[in-house]
Amino acid sequence: MSERNLFSSVQLGEHRLANRIVMAPMTRLRAVGSIPNAIMAEYYRQRASSGLIITECTMVAPMSNGYINCPGIYSPEQIAGWQQVTDAAHEARGKIFLQLWHSGRISHPALLNGELPVAPSAIAPVGTLHTPVGKVTMETPRALETEEIADIIEQFRQAAKNAMQAGFDGVELHGAFGYLIDQFLQDGSNQRTDRYGGSIENRARFLLEVVEAVCQVWGGGQVGIKLSPSNTFYGIRDSNPVATFSYVIQQLNQFNLAYIHLMEPNEDDIKTENVIKSVLKTFRPFYSGLIITNGNYDKSKDNQVLLSNEADLVSFGRPFIANPDLPHRFLLNAPLNEVNFATIYGKGNQDLEQGYTDYPLLAR
Repeated sequence: MSERNLFSSVQLGEHRLANRIVMAPMTRLRAVGSIPNAIMAEYYRQRASSGLIITECTMVAPMSNGYINCPGIYSPEQIAGWQQVTDAAHEARGKIFLQLWHSGRISHPALLNGELPVAPSAIAPVGTLHTPVGKVTMETPRALETEEIADIIEQFRQAAKNAMQAGFDGVELHGAFGYLIDQFLQDGSNQRTDRYGGSIENRARFLLEVVEAVCQVWGGGQVGIKLSPSNTFYGIRDSNPVATFSYVIQQLNQFNLAYIHLMEPNEDDIKTENVIKSVLKTFRPFYSGLIITNGNYDKSKDNQVLLSNEADLVSFGRPFIANPDLPHRFLLNAPLNEVNFATIYGKGNQDLEQGYTDYPLLAR
């Protein structure tokens, strides 16, 4: 075997990982009342043979909510719930990072006790959300006042401290998919005229200040960030994504992060004008540290991207939903279970285990 492949170990920041297979963060909506539970602990325990688990997006504050039954990390009950999860993952010899998230404009008053979502600018996103009052079209958010931005940065800092208290091995900042950090960065959603808007440097300021705050808690070697330069979710866009993301990625070098997590475009993104077709090839030259890549990889394609040194680890989303023992299946070239798309997200009174912790393992 070549030295660099899915099953070779790797030093990721402060942690030595057993393999280069990463469980990507995936929204599953099983945290009833926003508190992680024993079923979630079992879900992550089952998948602990990955080199690294990155959890689903996790609210840094009540106003960061975007989905029903999404977990948070701002209350003592949530911290205790996540402690169950980290204990289970560590008992199975896994490494686990918590993904810190603020939804920004991707929300609705029905999820925020009647308050408008907040965003860099009062520009409505595209799309609908499921809320306690049914499926709704998203509304125009309230533009944040300049003095409020420091408070949100402090929410990220406190959430990072809470993640440490809950026993995580590190944290990943969700800077992708059209949520708050991404909304500040891209000029289609940021039309501010203060020091957080206008030039690329100004639009990147919020992202970099959040990174700095979280690194002050954890140290860079236990912090990652997820970026999606080609993503078009919820109408997010930028007039010059190569320039915008090249600047950000170059600036991230100064923090000595554990990694950056780069998302390739999906089929819908590719159809959009001005989209970067190959994120990894475009931005690898700008970053000196480890890169996790994600983009519908299979085992053969994975090893090719690792051998080329364009990426250092590969993250998998849907394959991990249906295959808790995905690394073992890859090792044996075994067939994969199919995803039950009807049970990806938790819904109301649905049996939380169905399509979550009941996928079969390979016989050993």
